Amino acid sequence: MASEKVETVIAGNYVEMEREEGNPKSTKGKFSKFFWDGGSACDAWFSCASNQVAQVLLTLPYSFSQLGLLSGILFQLFYGLMGSWTAYLISVLYMEYRTRKEREKVDFRNHVIQWFEVLDGLLGKHWRNVGLFFNCTFLLFGSVIQLIACASNIYYINDNLDKRTWTYIFGACCATTVFIPSFHNYRIWSFLGLLMTSYTAWYLTIASLLHGQIEGVKHSGPTTMVLYFTGATNILYTFGGHAVTVEIMHAMWKPQKFKLIYLIATLYVLTLTLPSASAVYWAFGDLLLTHSNALSLLPRNGIQRCCCRAHAHPSVHNIWRALARLPVVIPIWFLAIVFPFFGPINSTVGSLLVSFTVYIIPSLAHMVTFSSASARENAVDRPPRFLGGWVGLYCVNFFVVVWVFVVGFGFGGWASMLNFIRQIDSFGLFTKCYQCPPHKA
Repeated sequence: MASEKVETVIAGNYVEMEREEGNPKSTKGKFSKFFWDGGSACDAWFSCASNQVAQVLLTLPYSFSQLGLLSGILFQLFYGLMGSWTAYLISVLYMEYRTRKEREKVDFRNHVIQWFEVLDGLLGKHWRNVGLFFNCTFLLFGSVIQLIACASNIYYINDNLDKRTWTYIFGACCATTVFIPSFHNYRIWSFLGLLMTSYTAWYLTIASLLHGQIEGVKHSGPTTMVLYFTGATNILYTFGGHAVTVEIMHAMWKPQKFKLIYLIATLYVLTLTLPSASAVYWAFGDLLLTHSNALSLLPRNGIQRCCCRAHAHPSVHNIWRALARLPVVIPIWFLAIVFPFFGPINSTVGSLLVSFTVYIIPSLAHMVTFSSASARENAVDRPPRFLGGWVGLYCVNFFVVVWVFVVGFGFGGWASMLNFIRQIDSFGLFTKCYQCPPHKA
């Protein structure tokens, strides 16, 4: 049997619960542990990388057509770094909370710590309630977006069924993932998700370069402020996929190793997003403004069908598991059918929810948690020296809060809502097949 080993880390008496895996008694046991039982730094990296971009990868060329090539590249680098920073803040707050509780002899071996618990333990119930509201709402609409994306992708394999029908089908399939116990059991799914995402990204890159530029291609972006900030907010959403960071950390045998994992995952993701978005935008230009799913413009063949099957899956498991209640399936299905606007809905969710959930709340929470001299003196994790200590850290946090509130939530919310309303005016609610070409008999 596997034994449990408890070690005490000197910094702040942080108790690390490391599972030493014994030798499984059977080949079946070894097979099961290899595919399902994960808690290493590599498992966390797979989870972060596969959960970070997922379906948004297919809408990044659309964002490039709104932003222009240079702005698209710069925003990816900028928000990738900012997302990694706030993931680092969340990891610091998690370790601070867990250390304080373990000093009080609280044992977390049979309990999964949630983000709202961290806010509650460090800052009180009001912070907990705000964090819980934004986190749950973001996960709800994140699931809606994943469901819309799955239906959109599979449509390009079989257009005998419209996207709305595929939404019904995928909703039923994805709902079964709520039965997966915890992030310990996501090893194989995280690996497959990242493999599929990588395959899709390089397919988009190579297929676009081989296809070449369409006749009369134009690269006009940016043309309007609305499109510019809509595109920027979609990228904000892309690198704000760490609403389940705490759960991923808690699933690790050594969660203190998490601090740089998200940054490394982001750097890998950038090797996928930058080439694919740039290549597709180079090939199709302004045509992407009316084709939010990049797969819709590439020739249909066996490779693309394989790509659609692959990318219909990644990351759906994480979000559905986070919700973890089957009755939630019904409103998710309903919202996906009412607002099937793959692309524009990403930006709307990014500006109104991700801006607070992933960027503003963690930054403010970190500043308030360590606002007193005693809290800074006894902090489990101190700021990196290259930042200039606590002063430098507070300056970065303040910049993140102001930038995201003004640019992400303010301008981004204004632009995304206008663009979203335009989709409703153009296609209507409950549209049967969003941005579908005329069906050939």
